[in-house]
Amino acid sequence: MAAVKKNMNIIFIGHVDHGKSTTVGRLLFESGKVSEQELAKLREEAQKHGKVGFEFAFVMDEIKEERERGVTIDLSYKKLETKKFNVTIIDAPGHKDFVKNMITGASQADAGFLVIACGEGVQPQTQEHAFLARTMGIQQMAVLINKMDVVNYDQAKFNKVKDDVTKLLAAAGFNIAKIPFIPVSAWKGDNVTKKTDNLKWFNGPTVLEQLDLFDEPQKPTELPLRMAIQDVYEITGIGTVPVGKIETGRITPGMKVVILPGRSGRGIQGEVKTVEMHHEQLKEGIAGDNVGVNIRGIGKKDIARGDVICPADKPATIVEEFTARIAVINHPTVIAKGYTPVFHIHTSQVPCQFVELINKIDPKTAQPIPGTVDFLKNGDVAVVKIKPMAAVVLEKQSVNPHMARFAVRDAGRTVAAGVCIDLVEKKF
Repeated sequence: MAAVKKNMNIIFIGHVDHGKSTTVGRLLFESGKVSEQELAKLREEAQKHGKVGFEFAFVMDEIKEERERGVTIDLSYKKLETKKFNVTIIDAPGHKDFVKNMITGASQADAGFLVIACGEGVQPQTQEHAFLARTMGIQQMAVLINKMDVVNYDQAKFNKVKDDVTKLLAAAGFNIAKIPFIPVSAWKGDNVTKKTDNLKWFNGPTVLEQLDLFDEPQKPTELPLRMAIQDVYEITGIGTVPVGKIETGRITPGMKVVILPGRSGRGIQGEVKTVEMHHEQLKEGIAGDNVGVNIRGIGKKDIARGDVICPADKPATIVEEFTARIAVINHPTVIAKGYTPVFHIHTSQVPCQFVELINKIDPKTAQPIPGTVDFLKNGDVAVVKIKPMAAVVLEKQSVNPHMARFAVRDAGRTVAAGVCIDLVEKKF
């Protein structure tokens, strides 16, 4: 049996109109994922909307409004098999109104391509996306310097943009030594899946080759077990079965666990009897698996969605209050001290209050901006102090990044996203 290829989630980010969708469309077309007939149809439609040359972008931008306006609104997902991975490509919106979708995508991605048009260079959204990608935990990044045809494939212009982007990514906290810079023309097809004479001076990878050069995503099995409960079922003949995704670590039958916060708010002890996936009993469940577990000594009323299963000897923290770095994405007015929206932390949804706005951060340099902060508005990145109104499990980014991220929602929209950088543990 052939070895199963590892899954890899890859996001394309960058300023509006710098060619993200066109790059992805070209990649899918040249990899045989889009037929000649489909492309011809898209070409016709692009001309009809007065968008000549947008046919590749239309592969990803399937929503009518996206085609008419020529901007990506929502995330779209496409599958592509490479020599090494089963890749899910996430095409993220560059348009500022849609940055919330980009953050959702970034939090699911193992690696990213930052796309920059050579003639225009670093733009405001390029800076914002680079910084948010880092905040949301993207470790691996490649830079595509696109529209090389517009600058006549000029190597000096490529190098100038490369220098500017290098400074930006270093400020955002990326390891520059590990970031490849790739010149492409997505529209003309240079260096997307095939090398061309136009870029003879470049001897690095094509976009397709770069997909396989990213490091394989490591399952965080070396961290302690953290399984966030999605649902709790009562199954005849078995008993209470909490179901959810193992965020980090491993779970095995016989393991002594504690479920936090549990109905008591202080945790509840138990022992794992069985671990199941797709109705099959497993010897162990590992990070990334969605499993059901039966735990001796625990009833349906003791636990609920949002609780986290941990090893009894290495429990997670229930927080009294925490300090977070957040990005405000889509708030109708401003965020001030005392604001109490719902925080989505792993599977938990808990009202939390903003108790202090500590400082704003300059997204271009990642440095704190001096002075007091009275309120936060869309586009602001800041460090804030938060107090949950109910018991919730959360960990610092430095301890377990998978348990540190959250989204802030209010009235049906994601208003902010962030990550916990410090916390005060709840004492009982």
